[in-house]
Amino acid sequence: MTEMQYRRLGGTGLQVSVLSFGSWVTFANADQIETTAQAAECLAVAKEAGVNFFDNAEGYAAGESERVMGAAFRQLGWQRHEYVVSTKLYWGLHNVPNMKNTLNRKYLTQAIEGSLERFGLEFVDLVYCHRPDPATPIEETVWAMSEMVSRGQALYWGTSEWSADEIRAAWDIAERHHLHKPVVEQPQYNMLHRDRVEVEYTRLYDDIGLGTTIWSPLASGLLTGKYQNGIPEGSRASLPGYEWLRASLTDPAQLTKVDALLAIAADLGVALSQLALAWCVKNPRVSTVITGASSVQQVRDNMTALDAIELLTDEVMARIDVATRG
Repeated sequence: MTEMQYRRLGGTGLQVSVLSFGSWVTFANADQIETTAQAAECLAVAKEAGVNFFDNAEGYAAGESERVMGAAFRQLGWQRHEYVVSTKLYWGLHNVPNMKNTLNRKYLTQAIEGSLERFGLEFVDLVYCHRPDPATPIEETVWAMSEMVSRGQALYWGTSEWSADEIRAAWDIAERHHLHKPVVEQPQYNMLHRDRVEVEYTRLYDDIGLGTTIWSPLASGLLTGKYQNGIPEGSRASLPGYEWLRASLTDPAQLTKVDALLAIAADLGVALSQLALAWCVKNPRVSTVITGASSVQQVRDNMTALDAIELLTDEVMARIDVATRG
């Protein structure tokens, strides 16, 4: 298999593997990866392939995903210098004022303490504001996130699904007050969802050195081809709580695009999932592509995307553009 590549996270010195491993949907889910032992097995296979970045969030399985991942790290006996780990804060775990759907100082200060306790770690490498909060002044959020870094609870901070204007506003506030700046954004990015990464953020890459750790590279499974004939049993869209995905995964216009992409993948002799992951890696503005898996075999399959990168010639990329922008 092709050797793992590493890229700097935007303008920082932190190096992350171009393929990373995330726990959304899968960890602490009875239908996916329920136990620490299962999680440890998947993490170990990812690390053997060269993965060094592992993504998580407070909101995944109401905090249990962090607990499972932290326990898996300990079961594997990994040293803290061997891996990069993240969490994201916003949704909250307590349905009371100041503790849910907010980025105010009180919530952020307490939320990071909860995440670290569940992980069993002294610090995370990256912490994100999981969504923007229009009800809290950005300045309050920037101060709270910068103080988090100053306290040593996180090494870098960033955002997830923020607009370019919101990211730039946060960066400018940090610059003005000599605070720790946001260095990374975690947006959705895949062949069918492109504009934010390729258009909206364009100036931020050079102006402020923005890095990206992109999620949903397979469009929640649409770019595997498994939804071409409906929603299969056991798939993500069939799980309780993920009904909201079904409309996009059965959209005839999207399925037509996937048919065209399946033909391109077949011509190249690779699975569509390999092609889709490799396509994301091909974009130099992408620091890392967060992959998900509910089994060891899926982890291995995802890692084979590294072999497909060299197949993405200018001609192939042009064919993909025609197939996805129609």
